[in-house]
Amino acid sequence: MENGGFVVDETAIKRGEVLFRSECQFVAGAATPDRIPPPTIGEIAFAGRSNVGKSSLINALTGRKALARSSRTPGRTQQINFFDLGGFMYLVDLPGYGYAVSSKKKIFAWNDMICGYLRGRQTLKRVCILIDSRHSFKDSDQDAMNMLDRSHVPYTIVLTKADKITATELQETIARIEDSLKSRTTAFPTVFATSSDKKKGIAELRAFLASGI
Repeated sequence: MENGGFVVDETAIKRGEVLFRSECQFVAGAATPDRIPPPTIGEIAFAGRSNVGKSSLINALTGRKALARSSRTPGRTQQINFFDLGGFMYLVDLPGYGYAVSSKKKIFAWNDMICGYLRGRQTLKRVCILIDSRHSFKDSDQDAMNMLDRSHVPYTIVLTKADKITATELQETIARIEDSLKSRTTAFPTVFATSSDKKKGIAELRAFLASGI
């Protein structure tokens, strides 16, 4: 199978599995810029609206049940969390955007820190923007993509909760999003559809992410 020039074959699947089955440990939670670890190894960041499933996806990718903490309460993650994957790369769980649970002053501080990290992190290889399959793009998603385009940061759209809609609805959503990505300057052209619960698309996403490290 080919995804936008990237071939998902047995070799790629195996490489991704080996990488993401490496020991993975939480190394830092940064609520302020000075707490962000030094840029020493490649990084893949996971961004998206609050409660879109970032933590659940990281757990599914690494085969852990509670490596990244997930919550039913939107906006629970209020810091940038770094996980060391076998010394090969950091997986970076970003605070959810589009939901205000704290004071405006703190929210703006989070946004400034996140944008500063995304724009200036030399070791950042790619950002996965997670989109709920049932809801598609929101304005906050478009804002995040606009910022990444302006900052020349590569990103990939990952649909979550793909088991919550029919196969036809999923294909229509993928086609619609991929068409919209044609005008985006730093977006990977192919959308990855995943389900953390059913493990749908996890092997393919692992393979793709491993190819960039």
